[in-house]
Amino acid sequence: MEVRSSAPTRIDLAGGTLDIWPLYLFHPGAQTVNAAISLRASCSVTPSSDGRVHLVSNDTKSELTADNWRDLDPEGEHRLIAHIARFFQVANVCITTEATSPLGAGIAGSSALNVAVCAALARWRRFDYSADQLMTLAMNLEALTIGITTGVQDYRPALYGGISAIELDALGVRHIPLHVNSAEFGHRLVLAYSGDSRSSGLNNWDITKRHIEGDKSISEHFRRIADSAAATRRALTQHDWTELARQVRLEWRERKALAPGVTTPAIDRLMAQAEAAGALAGKVCGAGGGGCVFFLVEPGRRDNVCRAITDTGAQLLESQIDTDGLRVDVDTG
Repeated sequence: MEVRSSAPTRIDLAGGTLDIWPLYLFHPGAQTVNAAISLRASCSVTPSSDGRVHLVSNDTKSELTADNWRDLDPEGEHRLIAHIARFFQVANVCITTEATSPLGAGIAGSSALNVAVCAALARWRRFDYSADQLMTLAMNLEALTIGITTGVQDYRPALYGGISAIELDALGVRHIPLHVNSAEFGHRLVLAYSGDSRSSGLNNWDITKRHIEGDKSISEHFRRIADSAAATRRALTQHDWTELARQVRLEWRERKALAPGVTTPAIDRLMAQAEAAGALAGKVCGAGGGGCVFFLVEPGRRDNVCRAITDTGAQLLESQIDTDGLRVDVDTG
């Protein structure tokens, strides 16, 4: 038997970092808005030929092998997949993974891979998990891997796809699909990799602690980010592209004020060149400090903006809005 799975990455349009518990509890109406994109992380699970456990990464051309799941190193290069394999107590198996997004891109590649691997191994072990159980498992195993709390938004686009709002309050977390013309929005979206691997310019754990400890400036920045997320959602559903661009600019301004390390000289040059070529707005994906930047453009200026981006040495990442979400296929031979 072979189990194959894949899950999309995402662009976080607004409201990021508020999805970390308990930050959203301090901001009534908190939500994040994101879009799944077609840069996927994939996994295949097959029987091993020698009875051992093999973790193979096609992107890094590396492999971890152990006699059994107990011997998998949860601290090394393959630590996320090792934690997942240890949870499922796998035996006599080869787990092969591959990501189409650059390392440190800030588009939730690790969360997409996490969901894909958890789903594949659940099917392999014939565990019947609900969507909420699968996301909770992925979130907890990622927190165990990195040693700090994680946000909740990244697992939803990986599982469901599409353009969505993630509503956050004391009752829990709700995934709300947004009725947006994905093709039209996709024509207005350009994604670029700055060339610098993300270095967590926004230290989420430090920000969380400072907010909990009562830092009023942090609270005020997040209040404005929460307001911008609500306005971004309205602009998307109304297909008001001018207002959407205005909100992306406002959100980016708050991000930089919250943590200046979210941008870099390379990102500043990239944004300046793209805007000079006609981009309406741009924002770093994820925690910043490198990684990807998305731009909103008028369709007629798209080619000009793309040329300006490549002229800076950045890499264009061709992708569309992914409406499928998680895929799992089983081949019994």
